[in-house]
Amino acid sequence: MRYGAPHAEPFTFMALRMMIVVGLLVIIVFATRAPWPRSWTQVGHLVVAGLLVHATYLGGILYAIRNGLPVGFVALIAGLQPILTALFASRWLGERLSGVQSLGMACGFMGVVMVVASKYALVSTGTVNTAPPAIIAIAFASLGLLGITFGTLYQKRFCAEMDLRTGGVVQFSATLAAMALLAFVFETRVVQWHVEFVFALFWLAIVLSLGAISLLYWMIRRGAASKVASLFFLTPSVTALMGFVLFGETFSPLAIAGLVVTSVGVALVTKK
Repeated sequence: MRYGAPHAEPFTFMALRMMIVVGLLVIIVFATRAPWPRSWTQVGHLVVAGLLVHATYLGGILYAIRNGLPVGFVALIAGLQPILTALFASRWLGERLSGVQSLGMACGFMGVVMVVASKYALVSTGTVNTAPPAIIAIAFASLGLLGITFGTLYQKRFCAEMDLRTGGVVQFSATLAAMALLAFVFETRVVQWHVEFVFALFWLAIVLSLGAISLLYWMIRRGAASKVASLFFLTPSVTALMGFVLFGETFSPLAIAGLVVTSVGVALVTKK
């Protein structure tokens, strides 16, 4: 995303990314003769889950970053996702966290705060900008948080048994339609076709949208939604570590401590 975001507006970028994903999945579906959903009800559930997980979450986060919300602030908002998922899963799915798992949730979020504090200045002036553009960016980041939270729960409840190939075609196609519509209405759709942009586009499409999302859905199928969501606590730490390896960014002692605290937290949540 760091390579791709400067070269295209967020909804345009997402639409191009979804085009690649859908195209690859269609080839896989016909090559493997994967079964399609057997009813329009199943298709409807897939569309809802896809719009929440992909369009709302990814579109909201990317729009917030593109419109000036500091990455650290976005990371903190997104870091609330496992906690919200656990809270709603207890009501919607009947999942309950033990005292140890609740402690793990607290440790996980504390680790996120430590890593973010070591990497990013939340705001340049020490106070959150309350100008209308900043409020809109915060609103989109928060919308993304709600999208991934409720999308995870919806996927667990209504789409856990979907075929990852044909179900993915339905979900990503719905996201493509939504992003293309938003890009057509609100953006210029101008793209700067740099090598780094093309690399970012295919990396996000293949590694994240196809690989990581398929793995996420597989884990949701086999485990509690709150336990799977706790893995999102590791995102800032892994991102900081990749920045250190790929871009030569600093990885401070506070970030290392945050990684350790987060790992302990995730271990407490996911342990049997």
